[in-house]
Amino acid sequence: MGKPTGFLEHDRHDRAYAPVKERVGHYREFVIPLKDDELKTQGARCMDCGIPYCHNGCPVMNIIPEFNDLTYHGNMKTALEILHSTNNFPEFTGRICPAPCEASCTLNLEDHPVTIKTIECAIIDRGWAEGWVKPRIPKTRTDKTVAIVGAGPAGMACAQQLARAGHRVSLFEKNTHAGGLLRYGIPDFKLDKSIIDRRLGQMQTEGVDFRPNTCIGVDVPVAKLMADFDAIVLTGGAEKPRDLPIPGRELNGVHFALEFLTQQNRRNGNEAFNEADILATGKNVLVIGGGDTGSDCVGTSVRQGATSITQIEILPKPPAKENKLATWPNWPQKLRTSSSHEEGCTRDWNVVTKAFVGDANGNLKAAKCMRVEWKPDDKGQFQMSEIAGSEFEILCERAFLAMGFVHPVHEGLIDDLGVNKDGRGNVAADTENYQTSNAKVFAAGDMRRGQSLVVWAIREGRQAARAVDEFLMGSTELPR
Repeated sequence: MGKPTGFLEHDRHDRAYAPVKERVGHYREFVIPLKDDELKTQGARCMDCGIPYCHNGCPVMNIIPEFNDLTYHGNMKTALEILHSTNNFPEFTGRICPAPCEASCTLNLEDHPVTIKTIECAIIDRGWAEGWVKPRIPKTRTDKTVAIVGAGPAGMACAQQLARAGHRVSLFEKNTHAGGLLRYGIPDFKLDKSIIDRRLGQMQTEGVDFRPNTCIGVDVPVAKLMADFDAIVLTGGAEKPRDLPIPGRELNGVHFALEFLTQQNRRNGNEAFNEADILATGKNVLVIGGGDTGSDCVGTSVRQGATSITQIEILPKPPAKENKLATWPNWPQKLRTSSSHEEGCTRDWNVVTKAFVGDANGNLKAAKCMRVEWKPDDKGQFQMSEIAGSEFEILCERAFLAMGFVHPVHEGLIDDLGVNKDGRGNVAADTENYQTSNAKVFAAGDMRRGQSLVVWAIREGRQAARAVDEFLMGSTELPR
């Protein structure tokens, strides 16, 4: 590497956030980037490891040591070429990926991994600013047609790769704009939607035909899609939320998290919606679920002016620090505090929600909860039990269910196609050819693997594109 002793000479220094009081007054991004000299110093910390374990952690297999080294030497343009060779959208992953690469970094053994995610984001942001990101228009076109259903990150990655291979690609999206959960689930303060739009502009120039406001199985019959296209790729995501069927679930004020988040994103984008407003303004908010979606509900509720915010999780509180000898280089289970948590909320663990309580008008006013404990059974599997006498109530006029997603929506497209599903209700396809039980239908992303990360969606979209290209042409030069 350019600085063999860099990790000994320099401490980890990452991006900062704007002050809480300043950032909660708007929905814009609030991360403060590192300066050029600071980036070079952080790139110098990369250790020329004999085995680069960061590759083990990165689903898209980013060539991390090389772009760190190039950043240290100030050659950001070449760094961008290397970054784009494995990742179609580093501006997305550089903002919202949880960075499993950093968990796998050798320096993470001492809790000071290289700032890989920050360097990645800086490279692509520099590339856009300098005009280095240009459309890659194929020299020749084929006569093959591909329909991709679902314009989230998996669909976008698949569409871009296939368009660059010369195929005629149509990307269908039921919503007004492409982006999937990047557009409608991730809050604007984590990912500004103009970042999605500029990438979509590049893809259109490359030949991708976007078909928004088109729900396959409703607006366009599945049979027509099968007849009109040589291959179909299902990338619609895992949109069936996990529900909480307890007394009072029907009360006004109890909503799925994504209903709440999507509305605010539409509001920010001046996009109309037919549903009644779901607002946390002046309300006591309960967020049920301790993951990233729950955290996004917290940050959005803060910006809407909630009176109080409580986030609960049925699982035990994770340890503040993982046992590196037991977990590294794998992704550890440990306590994570997001920027939204820092903006103000009460967090609680080992709590199960038993019922919602309403007033005479059918409006939510509280949630009945209990403490639980987890103990291993005879087979070593942890089982939950309720603690007698631990009942308590949480005052709330809004409750957001952020407990994850169980599988894709089956009604319509999937049922009409008749493709096989796996034991969890996802569309069944392997990770070699991504084909479903119908030879001309492929599946990738959350629709195939279940709820996951944007970085996995990009990887699967790229790999599915390679499989489709080989299916159509008999061979492929697209990378895995």
